[in-house]
Amino acid sequence: MLGGCLSLEPSRLNDDQVGYSQALGDADKRQTLLNVVRLRYGDSPTFLEASQVISAYQLQQNATGGFELFPAASAGTFLNSGATAQLQQSPTFTFQPLTGAQFAQSFIHPLPPADLLSLAIGGLPIDVLFRLGVQSINGLNNASALTNVNASGSAEFFLLLYDLRQLQIAGLLNITLQRESPPAKGDQQHADPGRVYLTLAPATASDQTAVETEVRRLIGVPTAATQIEVVYGRYAAKGQVAIFTRSILGALEQLAIQTDVPAADVSGGLTQTTVGNIGVEHRPVVVIHSGATKPADAFTAVEYRQTWFWIASDDFDSKLAYTVLQLLLALSRAPSAAGTVVTIPAH
Repeated sequence: MLGGCLSLEPSRLNDDQVGYSQALGDADKRQTLLNVVRLRYGDSPTFLEASQVISAYQLQQNATGGFELFPAASAGTFLNSGATAQLQQSPTFTFQPLTGAQFAQSFIHPLPPADLLSLAIGGLPIDVLFRLGVQSINGLNNASALTNVNASGSAEFFLLLYDLRQLQIAGLLNITLQRESPPAKGDQQHADPGRVYLTLAPATASDQTAVETEVRRLIGVPTAATQIEVVYGRYAAKGQVAIFTRSILGALEQLAIQTDVPAADVSGGLTQTTVGNIGVEHRPVVVIHSGATKPADAFTAVEYRQTWFWIASDDFDSKLAYTVLQLLLALSRAPSAAGTVVTIPAH
C-alpha cells in the first residue's frame, strides 16, 4: 500500500522544464555579466554553452508479505509484511566551450546591419540596438574601447539615436529588404543579404517633421529621398547610409567601458577610468553597479576579484537593454560543432 502511493506524475515534467529553463536563463545572464566585467579588467572572456540537459528518473517499488501458522503462538509471530519505494533523480548537464571557428563566427564577426534593423522593426528599441551593436553611422561615432582617446564618441551620434527612437515610436520608421536571389535550401548562413533600405514616412505633426528633418541632416540624405539604402562600412556614397556594426565582443565592451568599478582598482592600475556619457545621453545603456557585498535583490549578480557586480532589479531600462544583448548573443551563435565537451553530473 505504501509503495503504491509514489508515482511519476505528468506535473513533474512541467516542474522540471520550467525549473531548468529558468536556471539556464539565470546562468546565461550571470555568464554574460562575468564576461563584461572580465573585459572591463582586461581579462579574456570565456563562453561555455549548455548543449544538453538530461534529467533521468528511476522509480523502484516492491512489496513483500507472508505468514506461518503456529496456533499456539501470538499473531505477531506468524504474520509479516513490508513495502518499499524509492525515487532516484540523476540530472546531467553537458557544456561545450566555444573556441576556434565557432567562436570567431559567433563573437568576432560583425553583426549584419539588416539584422539590427529587422529587430528594430520587430519592436525592439532602435536606440538600444544601435548603442550596443553599431560603432558608427556615416562617420558619427559611438563610444568605443577604453584605450581610445575619443572614447565617449560623438554627441551627434546619440542625438541621431534619440531622433530615430522618436520616429520609431511614431511609426514613421520602416525597413525594406530586397534579395537579389533566394537562399539555397538549408544554407541560410551563406544567403544573399540583398539590399536594405531605410524608409522615413512623411510626418504629420510639426514636431515629428522637425525630428525627421534633423535625422536627414545628421545622416546626410536629401529631403526628397523616401528610400535610403543602408550599406555596411564607415562611409557611404551620396544618398546612402553607412552603418559600421560591431561584433558581439564589441557589444560586450560597450557595457564594460561604463561599468562602475571601485576607485581603488582604477588608481591601482587594474582597470581604466570609466567612459562617461556625452550629448543627450545621460546614462549608460546598462547600469552595472559594484560593491564589496552581494546585493540582497538583483536582476543578476556575479563576483569578480572579491568585488560584486550587479544590475538592479528595479532598473527597467537596464534590464531591457540587457535582454536585448542576450537576444543578440542568441542570434549570433553559430551551430555547435564537435569539440571539447564538459559533462557535469549533478548530485
